[in-house]
Amino acid sequence: MRMRAANGCKLSTTSRRMSRQGRSLAALGIFAGVCLGVALARSGPTDSKDVPHNQAPPPQAQVEIETRKKPDEGTKVESRPADIKVTRELVLINVSVTDPLNRFVTGLEKENFKLYEDKVEQQIRSFSSEDAPISIGLVFDTSGSMGPKLQKSREAAADFFQTANPADEFFLIRFSDRPELVSPFTTDTDKIQSALTFTQSKGRTALLDGVYLAMNQMKKARNARKALLIISDGGDNSSRYTESEIKNSVREADVQIYAIGIFESAGARNRTPEEAMGPSLLNDLAEQTGGRSYAVENPSELPDIAAKIGVELRNEYIIGYTPRNQERDGKYRRVQVKLVQPRGLPPLKANFRLGYYAPSR
Repeated sequence: MRMRAANGCKLSTTSRRMSRQGRSLAALGIFAGVCLGVALARSGPTDSKDVPHNQAPPPQAQVEIETRKKPDEGTKVESRPADIKVTRELVLINVSVTDPLNRFVTGLEKENFKLYEDKVEQQIRSFSSEDAPISIGLVFDTSGSMGPKLQKSREAAADFFQTANPADEFFLIRFSDRPELVSPFTTDTDKIQSALTFTQSKGRTALLDGVYLAMNQMKKARNARKALLIISDGGDNSSRYTESEIKNSVREADVQIYAIGIFESAGARNRTPEEAMGPSLLNDLAEQTGGRSYAVENPSELPDIAAKIGVELRNEYIIGYTPRNQERDGKYRRVQVKLVQPRGLPPLKANFRLGYYAPSR
């Protein structure tokens, strides 16, 4: 939404035929007015309380506006900040619904959903189930332990790309000892698959650093919907960023995270402590954002799971609401989506982002 504010003032003389004496008197009057204004400004406020020198005076008028995020562009407001106060903001929540067999359920209506923020029911203002374009980042593990799993991981990426919408955009980050942006945003998936073809495994695992770099790259996304797909074989053992730092970053970003963890079985002798922590780390990152984490022991399962994630992204409901709590306190708001069970269907499960940070003042 764009707002333009302009104050125009057109001044004209009331008469073109002024005598010199009249002009002189007018000039003296203007000079006296300027002097009086300067004197009043220097004398300071007449109120008994002093105004701090670094505090801006309150705006003369405030205009309340409603901002809404469109599916394909962000909201921009152009005006003088002192005259604009954003009082409402549309929060968008992506929801996927599955049945007891973990099959996606489509065709539900707005009436089948109830939404709560901090346990207070909210009014749903927008509802959509369209396949809107997505900005997706592939975070690909190339550490030394990925050697025998690389080929199946490449196949998983290829199957995931086959579910893409022509308007989607992708970037590729691979990581071992450190993360590297191999390909910035592009709509050419062949370019990314070509880069994966020549990938070799070596080094340690800087998974958290890879996620951090991906979050920064996602700031350049052109689509409102954003997601990361992480393909990795275990926990982190080489990152500079801590787990708590990355979890906070993930909670602040409006990005869904899907993860495929390729782990050794629990009884494997060569399973490292980092790999033992890998499933819970990836699950925590995904759960916060409304995504999913899949633990895989057999690499042959990778392509099918990647394709399933792609299908899920195409079958989400997007629910928008204006929070009843209008405080701009920057605090974390917990979100809950409940389903109104349709007749004739088995019990359904909703998967959604667990919350968001409110805007700050």
